[in-house]
Amino acid sequence: ILRILKKNGIAPAIPEDLYHLIKKAVSVRKHLEKYRKDKDSKFRLILIESRIHRLTRYYKRTQKLPATWKYTSATASTL
Repeated sequence: ILRILKKNGIAPAIPEDLYHLIKKAVSVRKHLEKYRKDKDSKFRLILIESRIHRLTRYYKRTQKLPATWKYTSATASTL
């Protein structure tokens, strides 16, 4: 499906797996705003964000993301 989208020029700017991880991190962060004492969610957020950073490193190396692209939690909700 992605090949067809790329051929037609409507492929997403960031890869799908990275997009869904960012979406998950945003929802966990929103949950933590409401429930600050939730230690397990805080730990899971750390794991999710480390996975995001690892994937970002991979996609920059394979040039699927621009070298200047950076994940920041403050701007993640705008995606």
